[in-house]
Amino acid sequence: MVLNPLITVYITNHNYDAYLKQSIESVLHQSFQNFELLIIDDGSTDNSKDIIEQYRAHEKISVIYQQNKGLNITNNIAMRAAKGKYLMRLDADDFLEKEALAEMSDVLESDDELGLIFPDYYYVDAEGNRTGIEKRHNFEKEVSLYDQPAHGACTMIRLEFLRNLGGYNESFTCQDGYDLWIKFITHHKVSNINIPLFSYRRHGQNLTTNEDKILKTRKQIKSAFVDEHFKSPATLAIIPVRNTFIGNINLPLFEINGKSLIEQKVESALESKKLKRVIISSADEEILGYITNKFRDKNKVGIIQRPKAFAEKNQSLNDTIKQALQFELENDRAYEAIMTLAIEYPFLNAETIDEAVDTLTLFKSDAVLSVRPDNRLYYQHNGKSLNPILNQEKFTKLEREALYKGVGGIVLSTMDNFHKHGNMSEGRISHVVVDQKSAFGIFSSFDFEIYQNLRKSL
Repeated sequence: MVLNPLITVYITNHNYDAYLKQSIESVLHQSFQNFELLIIDDGSTDNSKDIIEQYRAHEKISVIYQQNKGLNITNNIAMRAAKGKYLMRLDADDFLEKEALAEMSDVLESDDELGLIFPDYYYVDAEGNRTGIEKRHNFEKEVSLYDQPAHGACTMIRLEFLRNLGGYNESFTCQDGYDLWIKFITHHKVSNINIPLFSYRRHGQNLTTNEDKILKTRKQIKSAFVDEHFKSPATLAIIPVRNTFIGNINLPLFEINGKSLIEQKVESALESKKLKRVIISSADEEILGYITNKFRDKNKVGIIQRPKAFAEKNQSLNDTIKQALQFELENDRAYEAIMTLAIEYPFLNAETIDEAVDTLTLFKSDAVLSVRPDNRLYYQHNGKSLNPILNQEKFTKLEREALYKGVGGIVLSTMDNFHKHGNMSEGRISHVVVDQKSAFGIFSSFDFEIYQNLRKSL
């Protein structure tokens, strides 16, 4: 037993007997030795216990067996048991570089205001072979917008700060790193080390492979934190609608399962907890009549006839937005933020709309866009050959070279930002990542066929 360790490392394990020994040994062979190691097994049914028991007598190691508590409960158990000044989680399928503890604790020791520190890392396959390096932005020189969180594991935390913040929220079953990140960027300094100090193993069974669960949990984390600590801005949503024909079908008015595309979009906006009011703007008489018939009794809905010039293809939405704002101003309604919603994305839901508003609030950004990470290779022709752009074929994955595709149809801006720049996609822009279904848009007859099949299956 280590009496006064500087660092508490804890390994969380559930049925990772194939990797557990390497994870433990990577801690024990650190160049910095003033640490204790907690091994917390969460109800493994494989041979993990046999491996753990081999280390029970080690003077630096304490063992905790529990039954299916889940990640954040386990994190809080480690927080309460820890004797160190700093705390770091290591997943049982990952492993540390020899200098990891020394490098991270040195940075924390040099700045009493620093709450957490996180490094770059290697990607490895199931056998431990390196397949890439994740290189994050330099927080000392490049970062002022904190909407890209640290990796949950192998982030070293000042334990006193974590306890003062109430530890981890046990209502969330995953994304402990995101919960931690939101708390710390709001109250304390955070930074990173641009050195790969651990290996993140990708083997198909990782907790981080379930994207829908991850994105849903992130929404919940943001919502809970904003509702507890902030006041959401009064937000106006504008849904611009024009005639869009696919064959002889006017897309906004096309009904399936008894609901039109425009009706679905408006209902999603009305289900939002963060939108104060919804404006539908169209130059088309048929669409205006349809909307009026459907939503005339909804106090939260306004309907505006916009000039036909505003509805031309490739026409900026700025004039449509200004018209809506003037309409609301004339009716003594004021807002702090404004959002546009595109009807071409039929599966975007109210929770994502709310997440955009929460993101604007949390990260104090000027605007928010809905996006998907795009990891495909893109090429550019130089007259002689096609060449990959941004060196995407490199072993090293640079965060600054990551590509995002605007999908989902959400653009959100503060009113101050819109008035300052004359459009919404300016200033400091943060983002919400939408799931693949929400990212689906109808822009061709082929898309329309897919949409019909998907909608009928719901």
